[in-house]
Amino acid sequence: MIAYTADLSLTPYETAWELQTRLVAARCEDRLDRDLVLFVEHPPVLTVGRRGGCANLSASEDELKHMGVRLLTVERGGDITYHGPGQLVCYPIVKLTDLPLGIAEFVDRLEELMIRTAADWGIEATRNPLNHGVWVGNDKLGSIGIAVRRGITFHGLALNVAPDMRHFDWITPCGLPGVKMTRMAAHTADPPPMAEVKRSMRRHWERIFSVTLRGLSPETVAGYTVT
Repeated sequence: MIAYTADLSLTPYETAWELQTRLVAARCEDRLDRDLVLFVEHPPVLTVGRRGGCANLSASEDELKHMGVRLLTVERGGDITYHGPGQLVCYPIVKLTDLPLGIAEFVDRLEELMIRTAADWGIEATRNPLNHGVWVGNDKLGSIGIAVRRGITFHGLALNVAPDMRHFDWITPCGLPGVKMTRMAAHTADPPPMAEVKRSMRRHWERIFSVTLRGLSPETVAGYTVT
């Protein structure tokens, strides 16, 4: 089975969010005829999921505005989280009924994707009943928050490769008091190159979901959103 993939590099969160919304519509209408996996990094931004709120925000909105950091409420699952450079974000536009998979099994495979990717750098990441995502000991390495519209997934996962960890001080990550975030670079001699982490994750995506990923340019991806 063939699926598509595209690397959007550093893209503002709102731009990628709007693109996902349009791609979900295209996938529903079969203008996008195959699943698509987007890889992206974002400028610093905080997002709040369906179950979240500002109770877990440590910085004031005025402070965030002064730093140029957006605070957005989105339709994914989960609580508040941070995205920024050095964090690999993966947005799967996947038709679950074609696999076929339920939401719980899909989330389980996203966790497995991060576990195997981390293992390529000798990092033993595991699941934790506290919260979806992957953990190294008691510290959280990667987060998951998806949404499903008409059987099509969007939003996705965020794996901390080498982001500025001070930015997580702005929030109580995932609404879990006492939980600290970690990054792959904290467990390796040298920070893993983002390009290599992307290649690793693409390779594991193919094995976990039994597909062959075919690369598309961002311009080609954008073309699917034109009606």
